[in-house]
Amino acid sequence: MTQTARLIFDSKCELGEGPIWHAGRQQLFFFDINEQTLFAVTADGEIADSWLFNETVAAAAVVDDHTLVLATDTGLKQFDLATGGMNRINEIEADRPETRTNDSRVHPSGAFWIGTMNRTEEELPVGSVYHYRAGELTTLKSGVKIPNATCFSPDGRIAYWTDTPTKQIMQCPTNPATGLPIGDWTLFADVSDHRGWPDGAVVDSEGYLWNARWGGSCVVRHAPDGSIDRVIEVPVSQVSCPAFGGPDLKTLFITTAAKNLSSEQLAAEQVAGGLFAIDVDVAGQPEPIITL
Repeated sequence: MTQTARLIFDSKCELGEGPIWHAGRQQLFFFDINEQTLFAVTADGEIADSWLFNETVAAAAVVDDHTLVLATDTGLKQFDLATGGMNRINEIEADRPETRTNDSRVHPSGAFWIGTMNRTEEELPVGSVYHYRAGELTTLKSGVKIPNATCFSPDGRIAYWTDTPTKQIMQCPTNPATGLPIGDWTLFADVSDHRGWPDGAVVDSEGYLWNARWGGSCVVRHAPDGSIDRVIEVPVSQVSCPAFGGPDLKTLFITTAAKNLSSEQLAAEQVAGGLFAIDVDVAGQPEPIITL
């Protein structure tokens, strides 16, 4: 099955990333990492609000209807959506100016998995993956180049993840109560023979993984055995991350990027960096609340 997503917000992000659906507010939050901006839009793509920061912010977790936790350059910060105020929760690589946060997601247990990478986006193995839950920070991986595709099965028993340059999406068993790994990482899907590189991902309510393909102009739905179930076409090349949302969680939102495109590519992809969406026949999972 092949379908094509539609543009709903011409956001012109240099690096659109980190989309999450906030059910309490009925809004999609997503970032332009390179422009240090957070957007909030309705299910129809109408902009509800935006915030500009003085540091790189790559991902968010829901606390309640008024508060997010942001994964920033220097660590986790609680963010008041009404006032714009921020309070430090936990430092993460605050003493390492060469790194920034990247792809991150909340496990059904409320644990926040946070990835870091080289700030210049050179493929240097200086990044890590962290697990934060109830005030405790644990290092899960180090020597990472570009952490992506962090997502979890509906029962919280499987974590998925990729180091993008490897073109391999990995999986490992996790404790559903804590979100901590309890076994070895094994191969879920090798995408080296398909389009683009594995970027952000999300798992739907049926346990299928939807993976954005950077440079591949698509989002691919993988069955639990790793096989390709369907492809969603996106009319730009740099597809970064999907998220389910809308009143019934049956809208797939897709962030994209315009960075590093040549003038010829930008002329051909005039909506690069836009937010796209498509209605699908399967619901996603509600966004878990972070356990502070």
